[in-house]
Amino acid sequence: MSRTVDIPVYSQHLDSVRPGAHTGHVIAEAVKSAGADGSLLNHSERRITPLEIAESVKLCVDADLRSLVCADTTETSVEIARMLPDMIAIEPPELIGTGVSVSKARPELITESVNQIRKVNHTVRVLCGAGITTAEDVSKALELGSEGVLVASAVVKNKDPRAVLESMASKMLS
Repeated sequence: MSRTVDIPVYSQHLDSVRPGAHTGHVIAEAVKSAGADGSLLNHSERRITPLEIAESVKLCVDADLRSLVCADTTETSVEIARMLPDMIAIEPPELIGTGVSVSKARPELITESVNQIRKVNHTVRVLCGAGITTAEDVSKALELGSEGVLVASAVVKNKDPRAVLESMASKMLS
């Protein structure tokens, strides 16, 4: 059954290869033809090399997809910012899925990363993730300079995912 949604949909990954003899690889054109708006790259559970990140960002541009690249440190986020992705998510892997938000446990990582990213790229949108569980976590992330958040387990493991998303979204709109 095919369903459409009115929100941007991102693939969990794409490979840094062009169409051709690449059996088993996920190519940008396939992601686009499936209806996605972009791709999440370099998540802590699917790390790729800086060269693969740079090529994947270019492939996203060529396929008219947005790129959202995860970074675990300020240094990595600055390196990625130079690659001109659409978005960077600052996400320390040790906090993912813990319910302990980066905005509370490591607020300096967000502010330092945003400040350093802005020195090399003024257009990239900066998000933060890892342990974002409540609307208060979202508010704190925004206060620290993030433009949004990356969430997963707090939503998919919740008994009422819609309510938690609406609560978080209300902070984004206020």
